[in-house]
Amino acid sequence: MNNAPIGILGGTFDPIHNGHLRLAIEALEQCRLGEVHFIPGGTPPHRGAPKASATDRLHMVQLAVHNNPAFLADQRETYRTDACYTVDTLTELRTEFGSQQSLCLLLGSDAFAQLHTWHRWRELFELAHIVVMQRPGQPLGNTLAKADPALLHEYTARLAPSSKVLHESPAGHIVVLNIPALEISATDIRQRCVEGKNIHSLVPDAVAHFIHNNPYTTC
Repeated sequence: MNNAPIGILGGTFDPIHNGHLRLAIEALEQCRLGEVHFIPGGTPPHRGAPKASATDRLHMVQLAVHNNPAFLADQRETYRTDACYTVDTLTELRTEFGSQQSLCLLLGSDAFAQLHTWHRWRELFELAHIVVMQRPGQPLGNTLAKADPALLHEYTARLAPSSKVLHESPAGHIVVLNIPALEISATDIRQRCVEGKNIHSLVPDAVAHFIHNNPYTTC
């Protein structure tokens, strides 16, 4: 394999904030990724409808990643009207990049602990590696000790000792990273917008300006 691994970071991004960007930077640096695709979900199947439209959320992602050449705003889910399942998105990416390109699905530890509830979740390992971000002092293993047995089995069988494996195979492993905590919540940001409070320290300036000029976006 000659190409550096590609990171995949999905979410509602309602709105995208500095916590998302910090997570992506840590993954980029610790795993030596070539790039990270930010994919705003169009119709997320696991939660209620986002406050902002899919178009506005994509635009905010574009504003947020504009100055980092390793970050890409990926619109492949934006205009879909059916449920956007990660397995379908990864299948499309795998077709696009080929069978030998390393793809890395970036997940927080809370999301990974619920992976067994995702649509066709076992197929994800055939399509990509999974890179799990855990906070220091909150080991993922402790969380998974009470998790679904099937997920715990996959975790135990696929856990790799280092991110080196991401450069040696296209899919199938789990890598756990320690990510410094950056406590920012999209829910809190939306509430601050409703209350007319400043959000400039929580989101990139370009995103803050967009929200200020389009208050319907997240409120």
